[in-house]
Amino acid sequence: MLGRSIAALAVVVAIGGCGGTSGSDVPTAGAAPATHHTRSAPPARAALEELPVKGRAPKTGYSRQAFGAGWRDVGGCDTRDRMLRRDLSRKAFVPSDDCRVLSGHLKDPYTATAITFVRGGPSEVDIDHVVALGDAWQKGAQQWSSARRVALANDPLNLLSVQASANRQKGDGDAATWLPPNKAFRCRYVARQIAVKRKYGAWVTRAEHDAMARVLAKCPGQRLPRGGRLGAPVVPRP
Repeated sequence: MLGRSIAALAVVVAIGGCGGTSGSDVPTAGAAPATHHTRSAPPARAALEELPVKGRAPKTGYSRQAFGAGWRDVGGCDTRDRMLRRDLSRKAFVPSDDCRVLSGHLKDPYTATAITFVRGGPSEVDIDHVVALGDAWQKGAQQWSSARRVALANDPLNLLSVQASANRQKGDGDAATWLPPNKAFRCRYVARQIAVKRKYGAWVTRAEHDAMARVLAKCPGQRLPRGGRLGAPVVPRP
């Protein structure tokens, strides 16, 4: 029970109320939130060098359920709808429900294509874990508490609304095996992965580190996205 309470607190702190974020934290409608950085955020290249470099652990024991039974629901609004609400533009909502998105438009950060989302229609929009859960499992998460894994799986820092087919091509890949086809987004994508791994204490492999470094060499001024500071939102310790 204690673990569940901690997990719920972590998610509430991470994603707030059903109305979404406010003020300067609100991304431009339809734009990937990865575009938001602050001058105080560390350079992504420097943060990369702080990450431990280790070999990939076996995937033994991995299951999606290890990161929670699907999306967390807080106050009747689950994480998937919160992310659709954050990332889509020209949104319409289910009548009498300002949480559940009925339709909207997405400018996909992974492919730079325009996608129309319709609830109940063909699944063209996925909510991607930027650091895939299977990848996290092999780079530290299998040693974490269940509360910490649930926090990772529902943290907006680690979530983007994207084209479903691109997300499925990525699978559990890291930066050494998959990068967004949209090259203009790669610096922000890699910076977001670094921010997530830094925040939760996951490591990178040597191949992954080197792939990230190659991307960031083309954008040396790239900084970590907002929300990447250790302990913010609350991250239960292992």
